[in-house]
Amino acid sequence: MAMLKSAAVTLLLVTPLVLTTGCDHNDDDDDDTSTTRASYEIKVTNLTTAQPLSPLAVVLHGNDYQMWQTGASASAGLEKLAEGGDNTDLLTEAADPQNVTMSGSGVIGPGASETLIVEAEPSTELKLSFASMLVNTNDAFTGLRGEMIGGLTSGETKNLNIIAYDAGTEVNSESASSIPGPAAGGEGFNAARDDRDSVGGHPGVVSSNDGLSGSALSEVHRFDNPVANVVITRIQ
Repeated sequence: MAMLKSAAVTLLLVTPLVLTTGCDHNDDDDDDTSTTRASYEIKVTNLTTAQPLSPLAVVLHGNDYQMWQTGASASAGLEKLAEGGDNTDLLTEAADPQNVTMSGSGVIGPGASETLIVEAEPSTELKLSFASMLVNTNDAFTGLRGEMIGGLTSGETKNLNIIAYDAGTEVNSESASSIPGPAAGGEGFNAARDDRDSVGGHPGVVSSNDGLSGSALSEVHRFDNPVANVVITRIQ
């Protein structure tokens, strides 16, 4: 996987105007009945020392969508993100007229942040999900699943620390051939599943320093929870 240079950026999702029909108004009318869209600023900070985070896969959605569920098999899109850092298929899986999807601009390095601005139709049931791979691992990822944000008022903020998950799709061998990050440069995604095939908490990196034979990782690649911080602010 080609790793992009980390950066702190702000993105704005551009959405089409909602058109109405059957209206007999001219351009001078002041009674604009269009719905004001809700805007959210999402800032993600990498709290690890040597685990870059892959480009974010962000989805605003209602009750009918789940990016993952602990104890259940990862989707093909989540597997591809958790093993290789590619968010394309995960965002495609979430594509729906009722959902808003966005990709981060690139890798978030240790200690760095990325800020995105996402818009959606106002709804008290609006939720946020996102995922990002810890790239110096076999299939570790972090993110939020179904965090309720529809009740936030303008200027209100949620500040959350988030943990690392294991997609359960690739055994945690830590071998150079299977880790795509800068510590190893391996293949990343492989469609074969050779682990428990269910999402759960990640046990952490063992590393060659702690006796894992064949590990391409050292003690610097270990991580404790939380691995990231997210600040969600309703800005409109």
